[in-house]
Amino acid sequence: MAADVGDISEMNQKKYDAEEHVKIICLGDSAVGKSKLMERFLLDEYRPQQLSTYALTLYKHTASVGNKTVTVDFWDTAGQERFQSMHPSYYHKAHACIMVFDVQRKITYKNLATWYKELREYRPEIPCCVVANKIDADMKVTQRSFNFGKKQGLPFYFVSAADGTNVVKMFREMIKRAVDYKQNPSDFMDEVMQELENIDLENKEDNSDAEEDGLKAESPEVL
Repeated sequence: MAADVGDISEMNQKKYDAEEHVKIICLGDSAVGKSKLMERFLLDEYRPQQLSTYALTLYKHTASVGNKTVTVDFWDTAGQERFQSMHPSYYHKAHACIMVFDVQRKITYKNLATWYKELREYRPEIPCCVVANKIDADMKVTQRSFNFGKKQGLPFYFVSAADGTNVVKMFREMIKRAVDYKQNPSDFMDEVMQELENIDLENKEDNSDAEEDGLKAESPEVL
């Protein structure tokens, strides 16, 4: 399934306003295992939609939170992260973020600071966690201290997409945090961004109408 940025925004805007829908985004360098983590969590539900024009992969999941049935859309970067930056629309209406690094590659841990800075530029208050993936390669890494999450006050998880360690626990807790945030949002960036989008759409419609009127008024030259 392919769609452009405008189509994605229009299709999903109303859906994310519904109480039973949340959007969770994943951040991190290439090849840290973001997609593999989602595949491990979803298992039989694994039917990703590749939105090629927008450069993301969308994974859908249905979860139970309390007495509610919640539809979760997990957004994955689909290679866009190789540019060390994401399109602003990727962050729009996100209710939680999962930041992943590879415990075997120090640079992916170092780059968390860059990803976190960009996240907070667009979504200042949404829940976020730090995930140390691929611990199955060397369990001794779980004895090391990774202080980035602690400094930022973020939950931290040692996980393995390969053998499933802590994967279900991490995703379930982040889904709950996303639902809690949506019910009690602590920032107003969504409102600001929505107002800007509405103004932009109105301007485009006005310009389109003006162009149509201009075309109707013009008559072809007679040679």
